Amino acid sequence: MADVNRGNRPLSPHLTIYRPQLTSITSILTRITGNALLLAAVLIVWWFLAAATSAEAFATADGVITSLLGDVVMFLSLWALWYHTLAGIRHLIWDSGAMLDIPSAERLGWSAIGGSVILTVVTAIIIY
Repeated sequence: MADVNRGNRPLSPHLTIYRPQLTSITSILTRITGNALLLAAVLIVWWFLAAATSAEAFATADGVITSLLGDVVMFLSLWALWYHTLAGIRHLIWDSGAMLDIPSAERLGWSAIGGSVILTVVTAIIIY
C-alpha cells in the first residue's frame, strides 16, 4: 500500500551537507577521461581511414583535426591520456594494498592531477 504521508517526511540532508572528496573526484575524472579517450580514438581512426580513402577525404579530416578546435581537442586528449595513465598506476598501487590511508590517497590524487598537467605540457613542447 502506498505511504500517504510521504510528502510530510523530511528529505535526507546528505546532498546539502556532502563535501566531495578528492578521491571521489579523481575517480569520476578517471571515468570521464576514459570515455573522452574513446572519442579521441574515433577522431584518429577517422583521420587514418580518410588518409587511406582519398586525398579529398584526407584533406577534410586533416582540416578538422588541425584546426584550432581540433588542436584543443587533441591537447585535451593528450592530458586525458596522461591523467588516465597516472590514475591507473594509482589504482595499481591501491590494488597492491599500499597507500590506502587518507593522507596517502590524497597525495596520490594530487600527484595524478599535477603529474598529468606537467607531463602534458612537456609532451606538447616536445611534439610542437
